[in-house]
Amino acid sequence: MKQSRRNFIMKYGLAAVSTPLLIQSLGSCTSASKEKSTNDAIATKETIDQFGLQLWTVKEDMAKDPKATLKAVADAGYKQLESFTGEKGIFWGMTPAEFKTYTRDLGMQMISSHINPDFTTKKETEDEFKKLVDDCASIGVSYVLNPFPGEIKTSDEWKKITEGLNRQGEITKAAGIKMGYHNHHIEFSPTSDGSLPEEIMLKGTDPELVAFELDLYWIVKAGQDPEKWLKEYANRFKLVHVKDLYKEERVKEIETTEKPEDAFWPLGASTTLGNGRIDFSKILKIAKENGVEKFIIEQERFDNSTPLQDIKIDADYLKSLVLV
Repeated sequence: MKQSRRNFIMKYGLAAVSTPLLIQSLGSCTSASKEKSTNDAIATKETIDQFGLQLWTVKEDMAKDPKATLKAVADAGYKQLESFTGEKGIFWGMTPAEFKTYTRDLGMQMISSHINPDFTTKKETEDEFKKLVDDCASIGVSYVLNPFPGEIKTSDEWKKITEGLNRQGEITKAAGIKMGYHNHHIEFSPTSDGSLPEEIMLKGTDPELVAFELDLYWIVKAGQDPEKWLKEYANRFKLVHVKDLYKEERVKEIETTEKPEDAFWPLGASTTLGNGRIDFSKILKIAKENGVEKFIIEQERFDNSTPLQDIKIDADYLKSLVLV
């Protein structure tokens, strides 16, 4: 829902008294004061000034024509990008320098990218990881992130992921950028000993080396409170995925009429921003107050629409959102 502010107009009626000029003067001063207060409130409203798009949102379009799709993303109002590892890599068939030049000319900057999760656990990929990190650093990328380590089930396996993230963090720190981790729902499902994978990683990683990206859709879908996590682990989450989840009634309809392609993944129920259940006005304010730096729009379901149509709706929503 788009946010708006109500304008208040004060009207002063003058009574028939013996000192009308004095009363008029007092009324004028009061009116000017109230008008200034109202204008100050509007001028100081808190918004999300900078935000990006996770290119997974337009993955089919990127696969067909990366340059035309990037142009459409820029036209939709985006200034920042988060990439992912497609068939042609995170630079989509371009060299890092070519990608930077092309997106810069469109008025955009890649700030982060999801990368091959094998880099976290397979030390034999370290040279490839270092090369990718150097390429990212060369064009001003701030974060590289493990997007999904697989269907991991035990605490010991998650501890190995944690060790790998710290190792990667040492490498990225040397290059001047930061390693990160992006959640889905699995990180909030207890392991056999009752541990939450997200907590294992948050507690086991060095804050100087590893940041976290909180996907708001997935944490809400998992039945968790994003505000609690943002506050409890302040300054650990440096990025958020701004992705909405349909209201309960629509989710039940989807679950009744559709079948999941994979038993591991819940049926997709993302929607355009403001059309679902997540209170972004409140949550994003809390996110900003607790260390989040990057706000990245993502959408994965498109009912009676297309990705390129919906990213414009999403951008317009976030531009107009007032944080309260």
